[in-house]
Amino acid sequence: MEAVSTQSQDLQSTRVVIIGGGPGGYEAALVAKRFGAEVTVVEQQGLGGSAVLTDVVPSKTLIATADWMTRMDAADELGIRAHGQTLRDVDTADDAAPYYVDLEAVNTRVRALAAAQSADIRARVEKEGARVVIGSGRLDGPQRVLVRTAGADDDAPPEVLDADVVLVATGATPRELPEAKADGERILTWTQLYGLHAMPERLIVVGSGVTGAEFAGAYNALGGEVVLVSSRDRVLPGEDPDAAEVIEQVFKGRGMTVMSRSRAQSAVRTADGVLVTLADGRTVEGSHVLLAVGAVPRTAGLGLEEAGVRLGPGGHVVVDRVSRTSARGVYAAGDCTGVLALASVAATQGRIAMAHALGDAVAPLDLDHVSANIFTAPEIATVGYDEARLKEIGTAYVVSTLPLRRNPRAKMTGLREGFIKLYAHSVTGIVLGGVVVAPRASELIFPITLAISNRLTVDQIAETSTVYPSMSGSMAEVARLLHQHRS
Repeated sequence: MEAVSTQSQDLQSTRVVIIGGGPGGYEAALVAKRFGAEVTVVEQQGLGGSAVLTDVVPSKTLIATADWMTRMDAADELGIRAHGQTLRDVDTADDAAPYYVDLEAVNTRVRALAAAQSADIRARVEKEGARVVIGSGRLDGPQRVLVRTAGADDDAPPEVLDADVVLVATGATPRELPEAKADGERILTWTQLYGLHAMPERLIVVGSGVTGAEFAGAYNALGGEVVLVSSRDRVLPGEDPDAAEVIEQVFKGRGMTVMSRSRAQSAVRTADGVLVTLADGRTVEGSHVLLAVGAVPRTAGLGLEEAGVRLGPGGHVVVDRVSRTSARGVYAAGDCTGVLALASVAATQGRIAMAHALGDAVAPLDLDHVSANIFTAPEIATVGYDEARLKEIGTAYVVSTLPLRRNPRAKMTGLREGFIKLYAHSVTGIVLGGVVVAPRASELIFPITLAISNRLTVDQIAETSTVYPSMSGSMAEVARLLHQHRS
């Protein structure tokens, strides 16, 4: 008979309850099941959470359509001509363009893909043996969770789940302004855009951070008139200044109105649209307004503080680098922690939490090795240290930037905007950070992420063969610019 270790037996009796089935929650569930724990996932919307159902998957699906339209801008230069019938021969089509966007069809596809992805995730989690409950959960002390199943009678008592380990992965919700409350029709958060049946005639986007910039760029590419209201000096104020400058100039070149240093005070409905009032008294009229002014953690009413879980000033769950909270046996992952609002980070936090809780060797979360991407056109991808951080910590560094318009593959595809930037230690040559502004920057950033994770030098990148012609060829070229002659 095959022997079973004592540790395996212990893990099989370990009860894990996960509140929230987004990337942090479902990835944690998969890890816990591999260790043999008894796992229950409680999720309000559906597996994948808001990342799959209302945020990452829907927005990037919408942006994929917008990206297709953006690439058509280079059609004339590439020698592509329209003849005969247009794609859709209907009276509402713009006779001056061969294509137009049927937003209702786009949003139908967006919702279908999100639902399919959620179903796939649930099927996988259940196949691994985890129990999935669609409903809400709250802590009743650090080792007990009260669960109310969706649709259950309000008078029915909640199900009581005893737990050895609890993971809170409840995410965040869009923030609204005190005088701009979303109604889902004209005043919208990004979770409500996918119910639109037609293109907004004039979309006002309030907020020029990542979410605002992505949606402003997408709707502009889809053919809508867009006004981007930014309270800061420039679009994407938290990003690399050179990258942000490229995106702002692209936005303006494509006809978008960018209002800098303009803080929105309120948004109200009018007879046939919306009126946004700025802090200085100016007003902006449009057909719809999108509020992209950040998010608030979904931590209220979960019994966290009563269970001994410390919350930060903004309501985020305070965690360490292995996702522990201040309450023994309680972990947290994802946007509710405020660590870094990326689905990839949430998933990593969830995996780390379960590995640590169940006794496996684990490497603490290291944000310096996390790449991030902004899905504008062109995209902006970053990883490692930026220049401001390098100056702050006093690291001796060198930097080189190479415009992509010099790249032969870029010329072939009609690409004019974008660059690759590398930071390296001025003595050792070890790669410290990088920025890529290009179509598919989310793919091109991987070699830099790999270099940083493995402490590679710019010479090692420069000496590595690349395909000719390719966009990645510029990666090696920019590294060669940082080579220091050593006799």
